[in-house]
Amino acid sequence: MRDYHVAVIPGDGIGQEVTPEGVRVLDEVGRVTGAFKMHYDYFPWGCEYYLKTGKMMDDDGLKVLRDFDIIYFGAVGFPSVPDHISLRGLRLPICQGFEQYVCLRPSLLLPGIASPLAGKKPGDIDFVVVRENTEGEYSGAGGRAHRGLPIEVAIETSVFTRVGVERVIRYAYQLAQSRRKKLINATKSNAQQHSLTFWDEIFVEVGKAFPQVQTERVLIDALSARFVLRPESLDVVVGSNLFGDILTDLGGAICGSLGLAASGNINPERDYPSMFEPVHGSAPDIFGKGIANPIAMIWCGAMMIDFLGEKPGAELMMRAIKAVTAEGKTLTPDLGGVAKTKDVTDAIIGKIRHPVS
Repeated sequence: MRDYHVAVIPGDGIGQEVTPEGVRVLDEVGRVTGAFKMHYDYFPWGCEYYLKTGKMMDDDGLKVLRDFDIIYFGAVGFPSVPDHISLRGLRLPICQGFEQYVCLRPSLLLPGIASPLAGKKPGDIDFVVVRENTEGEYSGAGGRAHRGLPIEVAIETSVFTRVGVERVIRYAYQLAQSRRKKLINATKSNAQQHSLTFWDEIFVEVGKAFPQVQTERVLIDALSARFVLRPESLDVVVGSNLFGDILTDLGGAICGSLGLAASGNINPERDYPSMFEPVHGSAPDIFGKGIANPIAMIWCGAMMIDFLGEKPGAELMMRAIKAVTAEGKTLTPDLGGVAKTKDVTDAIIGKIRHPVS
């Protein structure tokens, strides 16, 4: 039995509600498969911690997290703390400090889930967005001058480095090669003539090593429409930090709910721990009601153990999720059901204990 040391950061809002559910499922999968055991350390970082200490996480937070095998993250952000403080005080320092330059976000229409797109069925929506995760539009380069005066100015500078662009594009090519061999480059180089022409050029250069991968260069506005009009034409999409962020919320929505959207912040070289988190955020409007959908968090757990090499356990988790959604009897309100958070987890654990062949 393999042992893994997991840093758990429930964070804010419904992150505090769905994270324990994800842990329950991980423990059950480890027990049923007999393949691994998770050992958890919990960290109280987030907006509540900020209001008490003036910090989103401890000053030595990255040093503390450095020796963990993996990070399991709930959500960050709450109305009590400005978004730019919460994001830049916790999630971004971890992603950037640990070179988690790949944000991997799958969009998959699960059985039994109704897409808001008419006529779509499981199999029609099955793609992955590879989001650059450490630079681009979220670099924090820029500033404000003459605050409060009529001449006040704000400058936000996107930062694109050859190393940063090349490595995430290469990852996307490799992923496309392992799937259906189709890769779309999300760009807006007709408007951003320096940064994204640079991105496009590197996309072509890296692609020379992957002649079997079919590629397209699609402007972000047209690609957003394509997510809605022809999602079945998508396999792997690679884009900048901002483009990937926006597209993946749309990807979650067309699959039925952001409560189903999982992601991984990955350091492919494994020099640092990677971090897995749901896309849905802290959802303050439903926090405390016990109705948050835990499936995205549980799906993140499947992605996490798959990354750790526990593929059979990850597949067992995904089969259990699909079996529960296919039945349609235990769904939270975001999916049209009346189930509580704990009910969904219980149903998934039941399918793990008694797998459907």
